[in-house]
Amino acid sequence: MLPAERKRQIVERVTEEGGQSVDELATSLDVSKATIRRDLRDLEDRGLVERSHGGAVPVMSVGGEQTYDQKEVQNLDAKRAIAARAVEEIVKGSVVFFDSGTTTMEVARAAPKDGSFLAVTNSPRLAVELGKEENEVKLTGGTLRRRTRALVGPTAESFMGRMNFDLLFLGTNAVHEDGSLTTPNEDEARMKELMVQRSKRVVLVSDASKLSRQSFVQFAHLDDVDLFITDRPIPDHRERFDAADVRVVVADG
Repeated sequence: MLPAERKRQIVERVTEEGGQSVDELATSLDVSKATIRRDLRDLEDRGLVERSHGGAVPVMSVGGEQTYDQKEVQNLDAKRAIAARAVEEIVKGSVVFFDSGTTTMEVARAAPKDGSFLAVTNSPRLAVELGKEENEVKLTGGTLRRRTRALVGPTAESFMGRMNFDLLFLGTNAVHEDGSLTTPNEDEARMKELMVQRSKRVVLVSDASKLSRQSFVQFAHLDDVDLFITDRPIPDHRERFDAADVRVVVADG
C-alpha cells in the first residue's frame, strides 16, 4: 500500500470510529507501530487528525464526523425552519431526491404526503418518513453505513448512474472559503457527487454553522448549487455565494 493511501485510510478509520489507537491502526493496516506514529505526526501537522495518548482522534477542522443520533438533536429549531422553507421548492409531478442526513430528515417530515411527487433517497430512515400516507418512494439500495445510516457502495452508485432527478435536497458537513462542499467519508462523497450530477436543480440545506469549515473529501462546489437555504443571515459569506450565482434564502424560524 502506498503511503498516501495508507494515510487516507488512517484518517477515515479515525473519523469513522471516533478515534483509533496505534496498536489498532498497525494491526488493521499491517504495518509497524513506528510507521503509524510517523503517519500520525504527518497527519497532525496537516490538520487531518489530532494525536492523543496512544493513538489519534478526529479534529473538527476536517469535519470530525458525529453519529446520526448525535446530530439529530442539534440545532433542531433551525433545521425545522429550513425544512419549512425548503418544501416550497417541491413541484407537483416532480422527482425529488433527498440526501441522507438530519436536516434533510426534517425536510422529509415537512414534505407533502399526498402523492404529488416521487421521492427518492439513500436513507432508509428518510424512506420510512417519506412513504407515509400517499407518497411513492424509491431507495437506492446499497450498503448501510452504521455511523450515518446512509446507503453507499457499488449498488447505490449503479442506481444513481441510471436515474435523473428534477430536484435535490443536499446536505453537507462543511462549506469552505474556496466554495468546496466536503464530507468526512469517501463513499458518501461519491454518492453526493452523483446526486448533484443527476439533478436538474440543487438545493443545499444547512444551518450557518457549517460555513467556513472544511472536511476530508470534496464532493461538489458552490457552482453546482442553485439555492442555499439556511437559518440566519450570512453577511460575511454572501460574496462567495454571489460569485457562484447561488441564491441565498434565510428561513423564517
